[in-house]
Amino acid sequence: MKRIIALVLAALMLIGMTACASKNDSESDMAYIKDKGTMIVGITDYAPMNYKDDSGEWIGFDTELTLAVAEKLGVEVEFIEISWDNKEFELDAKSIDCVWNGMTLTDGVKEAMETSEAYLTNAQVVVMSADAVANYTTIESLADLTFAAEAGSAGEAALKDNNLNCTAVSTQANALLEVAAGSVDACVIDSVMAGAMTGAGTSYEDLGIGIALVAEEEYGIGFRKGSDMAAEVDAIIAELEAEGVVAEIAEKYNLTNSLIAG
Repeated sequence: MKRIIALVLAALMLIGMTACASKNDSESDMAYIKDKGTMIVGITDYAPMNYKDDSGEWIGFDTELTLAVAEKLGVEVEFIEISWDNKEFELDAKSIDCVWNGMTLTDGVKEAMETSEAYLTNAQVVVMSADAVANYTTIESLADLTFAAEAGSAGEAALKDNNLNCTAVSTQANALLEVAAGSVDACVIDSVMAGAMTGAGTSYEDLGIGIALVAEEEYGIGFRKGSDMAAEVDAIIAELEAEGVVAEIAEKYNLTNSLIAG
């Protein structure tokens, strides 16, 4: 009798576990995020999109837009710095809920993630000593130079596509540091970052922007494949555009010209 009761209890437990698993598997990504009350956002330190102010708080265009979207979703935001090369893994492992950090909508990204509509335009540009920019006006002229680029970035891909010497580093900020330190001749980073970080009155006054390896690309937000969050965030951003919030944030970070009209 005890053996029969034990078997019945085991069967009931198995049925319960299966039912719970089925419920979790079928739960929408948006429901999952809303249930826990926090959207975990994977970022890197990348001005003017996500970076820290003097008090150590995250600021930037993407930071403020994320917070505005989260307010409408009714959830809190937790920003986590990730290795850009591992962003797809972090999403799938649910270590983060989205990638929102000036991410280029490449074919690879679209295949690996559920992505939002594009919200900003960008390019991949060469950054080097301002005195040297005029000497390198074609891709062919760059052949003998050494470059740094963020691992897993569109900049790294552009260098590889053009068979140029590339050293992968952890962030775009580190790529700039490598150039400033003289460890490499140049780097390839997003034009949005290059415009904010180089030239007179910036952190890298002696560096200048050279030619573009990718003339035009678009930024988007990445969620887990099949997630219903992408469409929901698109709808919320459209609301924020209509309310003038997106343009206001863009103006604050000098990105008005990069905005894609909704």
